[in-house]
Amino acid sequence: MVDSTLFNVNVNNLTMRIQQAEVYLKEFENEIKRAQGGTGIFRSKEDALSRVMILSEFAPDDPRVKDLFQRAKACVMGAAGNFIDITPEMTQYLVNEENIRKLYAEKSENAWNRVLSEHQDRLLPKVFPAPDVTETPIDELKDQYVVLDEVRYPMNQFVGITGEFVYVGKRSSGMYFLKIDSRKWLGPYEAVKRYRRLVDSTMMEVDKWTVLGKITDFTLEIPEAGETKVGGAVFGVVVEPVALYVPGHVIGFYDGERENSGYFEGEEEVAGIKESWYTEKIVPDDVTPERLVEIFRQAIKEKNFDLYNECIQPERRQNPIQLDNLNYFWDLHQERFHGEYVHAEVQPDMTEIKVVKGYDTSNSLDSYFLSKEERDKIAQRYGEKIEYASVATIAFDKDGKQLGSPVRRNLIRKNDGRWYVRDYEIRF
Repeated sequence: MVDSTLFNVNVNNLTMRIQQAEVYLKEFENEIKRAQGGTGIFRSKEDALSRVMILSEFAPDDPRVKDLFQRAKACVMGAAGNFIDITPEMTQYLVNEENIRKLYAEKSENAWNRVLSEHQDRLLPKVFPAPDVTETPIDELKDQYVVLDEVRYPMNQFVGITGEFVYVGKRSSGMYFLKIDSRKWLGPYEAVKRYRRLVDSTMMEVDKWTVLGKITDFTLEIPEAGETKVGGAVFGVVVEPVALYVPGHVIGFYDGERENSGYFEGEEEVAGIKESWYTEKIVPDDVTPERLVEIFRQAIKEKNFDLYNECIQPERRQNPIQLDNLNYFWDLHQERFHGEYVHAEVQPDMTEIKVVKGYDTSNSLDSYFLSKEERDKIAQRYGEKIEYASVATIAFDKDGKQLGSPVRRNLIRKNDGRWYVRDYEIRF
């Protein structure tokens, strides 16, 4: 608030004070314009509004002051940000995902109970204290099963002399060493990651696992991460994973016959269940830049991973590193559409298209002077034509409030072919 003794108003200085207030108000208006519907810290807000308020109290009937008041009012509204009505269609993907999460939670719980009953006869009745390997022969424990709760991976991961493990337990109550250097861990682990990617983003990253494992051996290791070990060695019971369970979400199994060495319960049914969700299923060859971004958005919201890939420039999804990046940013997009915003609108009036290589055959001035044949001949000499399109989107949260300013995403097209998303990493 401006000190009224410094910004004092009287009949003699009224015009000057109005001019001074307008300077601050114009800066406030410019800040709002630059925000483009977003909210934030507007540095001129207090200076501008307090001056207009003092003037309004002194000369409420002055037309110049009335005009400043109306402009200040519009600024206050603009600083509050842009809002839209969030319709059920915009958030249907959240409803669909919650329904399939419940379905797979039930499938996984039933599968977990089933696998426990299958191994009930050889299941250790008590997990802790762990068997004392100095007193118990391995033959008495080998091929028995144990349920390990709160397996902290990757926190308790370590590489030892005899393999890579996650330790469970403590020295006073005994330790289990869960083997994670074989496909019996990697297969189910990757299956759980696929479940998160394709079905249920609410699971986020898992750091505590429930594992059904088979006892295979005893070993002596120092259960510490890093090359330098400071603790003493301890005997532990070696356990090979049979099933990885995340209660309320998913269960993953090892299957050496499968290409991925593992699967989650009901994985084969996912595509059929999700097919009915999809509002977008293909990318037309004649897709416009704005329409492509809308399809890209829906592919992410509706967890259509194949369509997500189809939207992206082929040159950016060829080698293993690129494919890993695709997966990484897919996960980021999923988190954002569940934790930051629920919808994003394309702004077609803000699209910009330019030719960055080759000859622009659509140039209106050239076409006025040259025939199509002449322009085609020039284009042939220029060689490959590459166009970039910049498409703006605005993200909204669950209350319909705009988040930040519009974000631009770049697209690419070659030789008048199909448009593709170039920088898929950009947030909405």
